[in-house]
Amino acid sequence: MNRRDFLKNSVFASSMALTPTFMKGMEFLTPSQLSGYKNLVVIQLSGGNDGLNSVIPFRADPYYDLRSEIAIDKGKILRLNDELGLNPSLAPLLSLYDKGELCIINNVGYPNPNRSHFRSMDIWHSASDSDAYVQSGWLGRYLDANCKNAHGIIEVDDGLSLAMKGEHSNGIAAKNPWLLHQSTNTNFFRNLTNNISDSELLDEDNQGYLYKTLVSTSASSQYIQKTRKIYDTKGKYPQNKLGGQLKTIASFIASGLSTRVYYTSLGGFDTHVYQNGPQNNLLKQYATSVEAFVEDLKHYDRFKDTLILTFSEFGRRVKENASRGTDHGTASNVYVVGGNLNKAGIYNDGPDLLNLDDNGDLKYKVDFRSVYATVLHKWLEVDDKQILNRNFDRLNFV
Repeated sequence: MNRRDFLKNSVFASSMALTPTFMKGMEFLTPSQLSGYKNLVVIQLSGGNDGLNSVIPFRADPYYDLRSEIAIDKGKILRLNDELGLNPSLAPLLSLYDKGELCIINNVGYPNPNRSHFRSMDIWHSASDSDAYVQSGWLGRYLDANCKNAHGIIEVDDGLSLAMKGEHSNGIAAKNPWLLHQSTNTNFFRNLTNNISDSELLDEDNQGYLYKTLVSTSASSQYIQKTRKIYDTKGKYPQNKLGGQLKTIASFIASGLSTRVYYTSLGGFDTHVYQNGPQNNLLKQYATSVEAFVEDLKHYDRFKDTLILTFSEFGRRVKENASRGTDHGTASNVYVVGGNLNKAGIYNDGPDLLNLDDNGDLKYKVDFRSVYATVLHKWLEVDDKQILNRNFDRLNFV
């Protein structure tokens, strides 16, 4: 098979299209250069995490009246203040809360909410209105506007989310850097990259784009593999998917990879039936993984320069269903973890269970795009209006 036929027909070629050309310019920073170099880590809780059983309004009678089977017992709740407390499975977050390293934003959502997993996730990924269909993500547009500064975005997972796809460039999906390096370090691929002509690289058609992608993919994988060899973190992480992904991200951050944004996810939160067991297990996976990640970053003196943002596409209905679970709802919590928070603790009032919408759902109070605008403007220090395509109120958690 010749090179042209290979690139036209290869499954690997389609996956390589996820890799932007900015990765060719990836550079390494020495430890002395890393001070003040800010990173954003986004964790997506896929499936619609039940915020009411995560950050619990234990003083609100309707919580127990409407959830007679699945409400968390008051005696087990880890109290944060006189109104709200953590699910005991989130115990590792309590120490972060006590140290001023956790901010909980309540009632986060958007107008005219959509209860479809796919559509609501698209809305969160694209930062669009619920009636608008946008093909680029908020972090992809950040990449479009800032790739000239050699900063990039990496999703540590099997595929690339809409959030990471720009209008002109895409982020890179690299769940296993070693396998990425192995795939591009065979004799066949080296021969391909070594024999691509300048004219082929300059072609503006899809074939030319694939050639350029092949070259940048090969170069990027070598850079990433090199950093992992130098700074392969020794932190102790729980043996679960998210723990492994966060360990990979910690090694990237400790290595000084010139990447500003990292993205990963934990799925399984669609708890329609017998909710408490599965949700509590997932919350424990999340909390123990984040705890290990924070300790690892502190060991490398990188925590103060890292912000961890956790969201889910929607919350759950206030009233439990007949299967001891919950159905798709609306607003929920967002968690922000960092060593340089401006306002830690409980950011705003908890859910108002006496003032629900016509469907029995929570009314949102904070537009999720205000969270994005805050992160973009105050943390990543870029023009949030340019990326979100309009002005949103900025918050003061950072």
